[in-house]
Amino acid sequence: MLSLNTNAAALSAQSSVGSTQKSLSTSMTRLSTGYRVNSAMDDAAGLQIATRLNAQTRGQAVAQRNTQNGISMMQTAEGAFNEVTDMLLRMKDLATEASNGTASTKDQQAMQLEFDALGQEIDNIMKNTSFGGAKLLAGGSLTAAVSFQIGATSAEKMSLNLAADMTQLGTDLSASTANYNVTAGVTGTEISTATAANGTIDKINTAIDSVGKVRAQLGAASNRLDHVYNNLSNMSTNTTQARGRIMDVDYATETANMTSKQMLMQAGTSMLKQSSSMSQLVMSLMQ
Repeated sequence: MLSLNTNAAALSAQSSVGSTQKSLSTSMTRLSTGYRVNSAMDDAAGLQIATRLNAQTRGQAVAQRNTQNGISMMQTAEGAFNEVTDMLLRMKDLATEASNGTASTKDQQAMQLEFDALGQEIDNIMKNTSFGGAKLLAGGSLTAAVSFQIGATSAEKMSLNLAADMTQLGTDLSASTANYNVTAGVTGTEISTATAANGTIDKINTAIDSVGKVRAQLGAASNRLDHVYNNLSNMSTNTTQARGRIMDVDYATETANMTSKQMLMQAGTSMLKQSSSMSQLVMSLMQ
């Protein structure tokens, strides 16, 4: 039907051009941002899933830093205990030497001086070893339960409780040297005589065992955190890939779509122009 009031061809072409323009604009937005989903209108369900995956990935990234910081903290403590162990071994050597009948009183006094100095340094290490400004050992973080956040959810935690062992260690160190947990250095009598030195050997052995027990727990916890880090890294990689499949644009596909829409846009615009000739046909019938 030929009509002047209603140009069906023009309306159809106009609708087609508008639809093509909208699709072309979407393709150009995706190619310019690199994302397939730029708003909830693009993929409502996909955006929700991708946001949840992003939250998980970011939480895992922070948890990875937490595990590394936890390992660093425990390695700091373990390094301090390594030094304490070395000094206790030297103190045991001195006690063993002082308990021998060949050691004179002056020899024992000289050994006691070194023994006292080592005791003072053990006390210093136990009181002043810190991580990030917080004391770790005597009166510090490791004297109570420590909780590590090792995942993206509140349930993913790891607890390390050395309170009882640290208390026992303090008791054993106090028994080994009079210079532990004192405000100023004192002159001890632990190896001033053969009899005293002989009794000190066993006390130092007990202290060495206590230090070893704490070090073993720190090492086991550090190894666990290392495995936690590896697992978090694996989960984070795969979660990021999953989010990318939802959010990222496929440039090959989207470029082909844009080219197609550009051609349709040109064709639609051309047909919209041609549709005006329908009115001219009506006028020719009236001449």
